[in-house]
Amino acid sequence: MLVIRPIDYHDLPALERLAVVSGGSLTTLPAHREHLNDLIGATRQSLRAGTETGGQRSFHFVLEDIESKTLLGISGIESEIGVTSPFYSYRMGAFVHNASQLQIHNKIGTLSICQDLAGSSRLCTLFLAPEYRQGLNHQLLSRARLLFMSLHRKLLAEKCIAELQGVIDAEGKSPFWENLGRHFFTMELSRATFLAGINFKGFIASLMPQQPIYIPLLQEEAQDSLGKPRADITRNKQLLEMEGFAFKNHVDIFDGGPTLEISTDEISTFQQVQTAKAVIGETVSNDATPCLISNEGFDNYRCLIAQVASADPRLTSQQLKALDIREGDAIQITPCYGADQQPTPD
Repeated sequence: MLVIRPIDYHDLPALERLAVVSGGSLTTLPAHREHLNDLIGATRQSLRAGTETGGQRSFHFVLEDIESKTLLGISGIESEIGVTSPFYSYRMGAFVHNASQLQIHNKIGTLSICQDLAGSSRLCTLFLAPEYRQGLNHQLLSRARLLFMSLHRKLLAEKCIAELQGVIDAEGKSPFWENLGRHFFTMELSRATFLAGINFKGFIASLMPQQPIYIPLLQEEAQDSLGKPRADITRNKQLLEMEGFAFKNHVDIFDGGPTLEISTDEISTFQQVQTAKAVIGETVSNDATPCLISNEGFDNYRCLIAQVASADPRLTSQQLKALDIREGDAIQITPCYGADQQPTPD
């Protein structure tokens, strides 16, 4: 049985393995033991702080096979970004150039360094081990944190964002970085993302171009990659779009990947979630479908997928145990996206 729960210190060795498997593809999951220990510590501290205080909080969850005690993936939430350290993006805009005597009117695309998204909440660190990327595992890992957010909405900002890694070529290089970032940072992309991942961000302000960059001056391959995700994370993007996230012209400063945005209260899962009382029994209804089911906890938050009738959800004693609840306790329930909505495989 697969269950989502908050990360804890005993997960560190398994988290290190996931970081290595991710190959440095996530800024927020560097293969750096001290940083990963801090990531766990931030979650534990945020949970100890309770639900009454706001501010900058970080919550990371792991997907665990509770029979084998194997960690399959990780996903996270940051309640407010850009508070204790800067959060940079490129804003895609345009300058208009006119030469009326020549009847020339040009609108030239630009990239401008900005901190527009500071103060937003952020979905982050979504990584599922490749061998488990089937069925509804990805949906559980991604959407379980949304059910947690719906329970504790007052901890979140008015806007929520999600960054997606940008395009890489057949040689594993980012066209955007090779054409732009490398000229200013004089290092490999992996080094830049690693430094950003361990919160060593002072170099960004020191080295980034402060003036707008004209997009047509970039090579065509770099221009084409702007605002597009890496090919193997199509499923991430589709799930976020089903929730209502949309690209609004902010891209990552390193690889040009898209940042998706939404007003937090408009997240679809928030609208779909229902509450019920946990009942032990067998589901006999023909209307049974896969649903995400969570308890209403905070530090003991749990979420899983079960085949139930949403109008009359019944769970096994094993599922109640996995959710850390008893019969009669409150649960949240929301249908999984069905076959007609499911994102295509990566």
